[in-house]
Amino acid sequence: MAASAREDGARGQEQGRRGCEHYDRGCLLKAPCCDKLYTCRLCHDNNEDHQLDRFKVKEVQCINCEKIQHAQQTCEECSTLFGEYYCSICHLFDKDKKQYHCDNCGICRIGPKEDFFHCLKCNLCLAMNLQGKHKCIENVSRQNCPICLEDIHTSRVVAHVLPCGHLLHRGYRCPLCMHSALDMTRYWRQLDDEIAQTPMPSEYQNMTVDILCNDCNGRSTVQFHILGMKCNICESYNTAQAGGCRISLDQQ
Repeated sequence: MAASAREDGARGQEQGRRGCEHYDRGCLLKAPCCDKLYTCRLCHDNNEDHQLDRFKVKEVQCINCEKIQHAQQTCEECSTLFGEYYCSICHLFDKDKKQYHCDNCGICRIGPKEDFFHCLKCNLCLAMNLQGKHKCIENVSRQNCPICLEDIHTSRVVAHVLPCGHLLHRGYRCPLCMHSALDMTRYWRQLDDEIAQTPMPSEYQNMTVDILCNDCNGRSTVQFHILGMKCNICESYNTAQAGGCRISLDQQ
């Protein structure tokens, strides 16, 4: 048995579970690329200089009797259950998380299945409450997260669908189009109070600046403040300067 596989199994036992930190399972995958045994494809990829193709896995080894056999849900020798959930396409073994295999995505997703639908244009599974209520971007999941650079389509981390239609794992502003990722109204009101309590020095009090709002794409001319400039149209502080500061003519 590969040393890395034994180590993964030991970690699983220490955590009071079978398998590894990624999956709870009763078997090891025999990697078709290098013939080594690993608890899962992620453990393999973390230890090797190549990636394991989950779809090409043909054999597994039981962690109890160590018999190598065709990939299946139950050991043919000692009847050990390799996984409460098993997908014969992805060769995914795990505890039951209401998983389902999406033919359009080509991989397994965490369900329950009835809570999700597959958007053909976005080409990914979305929560039912987004059906007809999200902005479609063609093949939006077939890219890396712009924050952490991890592949979104196959990631085990849930990606958030932003109002702008883009996806990312975490963050308060989309780094692609700069739209706010969350409802920032409460924070904008707090910023109103902070600005009211933080007057600018006298030489800046009559300064104005042109701004572009990243949320509504509107342009405004507002009073300059170091803490932020609020859009006159949608009241967002997610703005950027569109020119230099100048003294307001009506206040000279």
